[in-house]
Amino acid sequence: MEHCECTMTTSLLGPLWICATAAGVCGLGFGEHPSDAEVRRMARYGIACDSITRPEPASSPVLEAAVAQLADYFDRRLKVFDVPLDLRGTPFQKAVWEELLTIPYGKTLTYGEVAMEVERPRAFQAVGQANGANPVAIIVPCHRVVGRNGALTGYAAGVERKAALLQLEQAGLQLRL
Repeated sequence: MEHCECTMTTSLLGPLWICATAAGVCGLGFGEHPSDAEVRRMARYGIACDSITRPEPASSPVLEAAVAQLADYFDRRLKVFDVPLDLRGTPFQKAVWEELLTIPYGKTLTYGEVAMEVERPRAFQAVGQANGANPVAIIVPCHRVVGRNGALTGYAAGVERKAALLQLEQAGLQLRL
């Protein structure tokens, strides 16, 4: 098992937890710490975090960079993250997550468009599942994927947060939930 460290920061949309291995950010989500399901997901992919339920102040360069870049993102000073990532999942999930990283700030793609980009045109439902399994919210911008009519469908942290992230990027609104 590879060990990771976790920290917590605040955002316009509430607290965020961040976990990182020596290779990069391996988890990020809303709340003060990862859910039990997220802890199990990390363990399934060989990551064990010691400070999960009580995140410590950022003590690694990767966590410090992630906290700083998230602050800049929410202040609209950062449009592209460059912290190293340690994304663990199935080959299909990783292909989808890599595609999500190419969606420009303030833009959206549909699940079907992402399926086309990963050369699985009929796999839009599987793209939705991979999107929902994204372990690094915001940095891997799963919030930029919408339904075929532009509808805001599914987001692990709630559709309200998805809408707020898109509004932040598209109109610069400083929203609070």
